[in-house]
Amino acid sequence: MKDKNIKWGIIGCGDVAEVKSGPAFQKCNNSELLAVMRRNGDLAQDFAKRHHVPLWYDDVDKLLENPDINAVYIATPPSTHLEYALKTLKAGKDVYLEKPMVLSMDEAKDLENATNNSKQKLVVAHYRRFLPMYLKVKNLLDTHAIGEVKYVDLRFLQPYDFNDKATWRLDKEVSGGGYFHDIAPHQIDLMYHFFGDYISAKGIAVNQSGINTVDDTVNGIINFKNNVQFRGMWSFAIPKYLEEDRCIIYGEDGTIELSFYEEQLKIKTKDIHKEFNFKNPVNIQQPMIQETVNYFLGKRSNPCPVQDGALVINLMEAFTKNNI
Repeated sequence: MKDKNIKWGIIGCGDVAEVKSGPAFQKCNNSELLAVMRRNGDLAQDFAKRHHVPLWYDDVDKLLENPDINAVYIATPPSTHLEYALKTLKAGKDVYLEKPMVLSMDEAKDLENATNNSKQKLVVAHYRRFLPMYLKVKNLLDTHAIGEVKYVDLRFLQPYDFNDKATWRLDKEVSGGGYFHDIAPHQIDLMYHFFGDYISAKGIAVNQSGINTVDDTVNGIINFKNNVQFRGMWSFAIPKYLEEDRCIIYGEDGTIELSFYEEQLKIKTKDIHKEFNFKNPVNIQQPMIQETVNYFLGKRSNPCPVQDGALVINLMEAFTKNNI
């Protein structure tokens, strides 16, 4: 890219963009946020005013027609990811795309083909890869701190949130299939990031509670090519007293235990029993956005390519197609 700065437009300046990502585009090096778009123009204008963004739109095409914008962050619900990503690539702008990347493997193939046939670049927003705790886990695994990894046990059990105002998450046509499709992509991506490609994956998804119309419980297993075995259980309608957020990586010489939302990990071996605590940035996507900016400027490789996003979609489908 000839530009010395990445000049961003955001499509979908809702809750995710408010703190997790939006302000980071103004904080990263060689990065400027020029415009935001939301179908509700009043809300787009309000976001722009509060975050000191020069321009706002209520129409995607108008944002994409702005010649000063050379990259777009797509932060809409998943049902529009493919449409907006294809439009953005066609408009000659690079893409930073929220997770889950798309709704299905059919859509993933379409996006992968479009990206491969485009001169533009695309990064999937699996931002946890660059947070301090997961960098530490990756380092511990790469340095064989617990020896050869044997298997992984992930349990993410939450009570149903009756106060959640984002009802689109429970609309399969919009989200892909409930809370699992919103939360699990990051966790599944991390497993791939840690352990590499896989041979096979299977799972079962059921609606145990009957509270809504989507599956609220998912059980998945993966056989990785390096023989690491993974078992994951997700429930989003569990009794409060059974709530759990734990992932344990078992190696021949010890374990690494972490929580996805407590920013803490523990390592146990015959000689070591240590706890690490981490602090994420206020705008949690900032490290990933910086790596994305660097990639768009040709300073590094792709921090999360479309192929990785497709692999996550493939695993999610394997877990939810009831193929056991």
